[in-house]
Amino acid sequence: MLDSERLYLIQSLGREPTDVEEAIVSAEWSEHCSYKSSKQYIRTLPHDAPHVVTGAGLDSGVIDAGDGYVLTAHIESHNHPSAVEPYGGAATGVGGIIRDIISAGTRPIAILDGLRFGMIDADPHAAWLLRDAVRGIADYGNCLGIPTVSGETAFDECYTGYALVDVGAVGFGRTDKLIRNRAEPGDHMVLIGGPTGYDGVGGAQFASDQLESEDRSAVQIPDPFIEKMMLEVVLECRSVMHALKDLGGGGLACAVSETADSLGVGISMDTDMVHTRSSGMSPSDIMVSESQERMLCVVDDDGLAALQRSCKKFRVPCSVIGKVDDTGEMLVTHSGRAVARMPACLVAHAPLLDWPVRQPYTTEDYTGPPPLQDYTDTIKTMMGGPHQCSRHWIYSQYDHEVGIRTVRRPGGDSPLLRLDNGRYLAISMDGNPDHCQMNPYHGAMGCFEEACRNVRCTGADPVAMLDHLQFGSPENPHIMWGLSQSVRALRRYSLYTKIPCIGGKVSLYNETDRGPIKHSPVIMVMGLAATRPATGPAAAGDTLFVVGHTRAEMGGSTYHTLRGHIGGICPRVDMAASVRNGRCMTRLVREGVVHTIHDISAGGLAAAVSRMCIDGRVGCTVDMACMPDHPTPPMALFSESHSRYLLAVSHDAVSQCRRILDSESIPYGMVGVFDGDAILMETAGRQAARLMVDKVLLSWGESLEAMVRRG
Repeated sequence: MLDSERLYLIQSLGREPTDVEEAIVSAEWSEHCSYKSSKQYIRTLPHDAPHVVTGAGLDSGVIDAGDGYVLTAHIESHNHPSAVEPYGGAATGVGGIIRDIISAGTRPIAILDGLRFGMIDADPHAAWLLRDAVRGIADYGNCLGIPTVSGETAFDECYTGYALVDVGAVGFGRTDKLIRNRAEPGDHMVLIGGPTGYDGVGGAQFASDQLESEDRSAVQIPDPFIEKMMLEVVLECRSVMHALKDLGGGGLACAVSETADSLGVGISMDTDMVHTRSSGMSPSDIMVSESQERMLCVVDDDGLAALQRSCKKFRVPCSVIGKVDDTGEMLVTHSGRAVARMPACLVAHAPLLDWPVRQPYTTEDYTGPPPLQDYTDTIKTMMGGPHQCSRHWIYSQYDHEVGIRTVRRPGGDSPLLRLDNGRYLAISMDGNPDHCQMNPYHGAMGCFEEACRNVRCTGADPVAMLDHLQFGSPENPHIMWGLSQSVRALRRYSLYTKIPCIGGKVSLYNETDRGPIKHSPVIMVMGLAATRPATGPAAAGDTLFVVGHTRAEMGGSTYHTLRGHIGGICPRVDMAASVRNGRCMTRLVREGVVHTIHDISAGGLAAAVSRMCIDGRVGCTVDMACMPDHPTPPMALFSESHSRYLLAVSHDAVSQCRRILDSESIPYGMVGVFDGDAILMETAGRQAARLMVDKVLLSWGESLEAMVRRG
């Protein structure tokens, strides 16, 4: 707690705080829990839309999925813990996000992971972090029987000695079975789940500062089996639960104060009634412990009896720790005496901080590395390197088909899950720290737009967005400028496309003794489709279309990174073209016009064509001179301009595809034909690159596992 915050607390209480009160407030007012540096920005994001379901105190966003069903979603991170103890940190990150979904009374149906580490090809420590983080995510999700269906993995020197572990989750349920969150005086406060211990004490404060030491006591211990049982208790008893909240950052301190504040009630609780793992715990430790697999439930007398029966049935510990009243206060007693008494609204609302914001001095030059005569080796290196190689080694460890909803597996643009109402859910999680560091406004908007493109490639319409804003210290004016610009971009694109933000997370102080990480916002987009697309891999004889404008926007590209070039202009989103092109792609997929569709993003055309050839085990001859805008070879191959797609169209559907593209004024070029066993890139008859599909496949498919083993 800052000195100014302590003074504010003393003035508000009219007295010195007790040790327990100070511990409670320190947890709740930590950056991790209070958003005191970012709230003024994130509150500007559009949250409302006709299909958004709102409610007091909900831990997850809720949207109407039609026919009496809802989807819930949330995104979180466990960065500091995962950098110290990657297995436990990543596993408990999954557990926390799942409880956010459970708290609405919905069953979790999908997990997504976004992972960022140092350069795995040269850093054994990064390889260890990746290996154990993936194992933690896999073990926890697999034990719960929830498929991990999507995500992304990236590597950069800025994450050396550190890790970003983002976890997203989606739930599904009936609208009439949502836990709507309410409370009446006389209701019981019940703590269900695992015992409270010393693990995770001070976790919120640990996550709100620069990582300087390996404080393993602040890392929680995962137990997926009790979480599974707790899930069944909630689903069985949700009809009698007035409110339910996950015990995440800040433990009971935050859960009790936030529940009381959001529901407009008071809560009195007794720490002696909390079931603990260790005897003799102080009330301060009990209040701020972040032991996992715990939830706070509000029930009346009848609900208490039903909840206790269910907990006994599933062998889930539970304790009645307090009652709801109408005082508006948070009262904590220990050994029969009051150790904390504060207004809940005071605890739940930290004084906001208005850090200075200053744009750093940057230049955007138009130059790049000198052009090459042949780009074959460049493409080989890119496809077999950490930036583009297959992530199969990661997602093969996840059970992505448990639950029998997964109809499109990980590895493509977006997975697809079947819903009970006959619709299909598409989900994508995307980030690009290179673009965001160069230009946080255009970079963040590009992340949003790319996630929408991936969803569009399944024939789904984007319906909701969740953002996770990960930056360095807010005390640095340049970093606060980056955060403010990122939020401004997300707000503008959200308003333009009418895709609401239904939740998110801000993670600051992501720094080590090497300095801050690059600006690393991650965007998760959900889309809904009425039918399952009939797309598959490209086949011999298919015509290759390039859709969208290719511009000289090479700044932050994989190509520049490979050649050691810093500078240039990062891609900009043309919002009108983005919406127009995206809607047309959805139409082409739904009408069965395209055989295969893939967006063009990191690695540019070269990476996208290579992936299509790998997936179809077929070669392709590409004439870059036929692309819209007639770009030069380096730009044609490696530009990462947004709103672009590759289409593989069968011979019989070419005329129909052209007619639809022309009718909607979509820029496109017919640039090649799939055939043979080689990927040939040429322009006006001059060869720019030639790669054998089988050799690219071998390097692309095995590189990541080899790098992990070397580490």
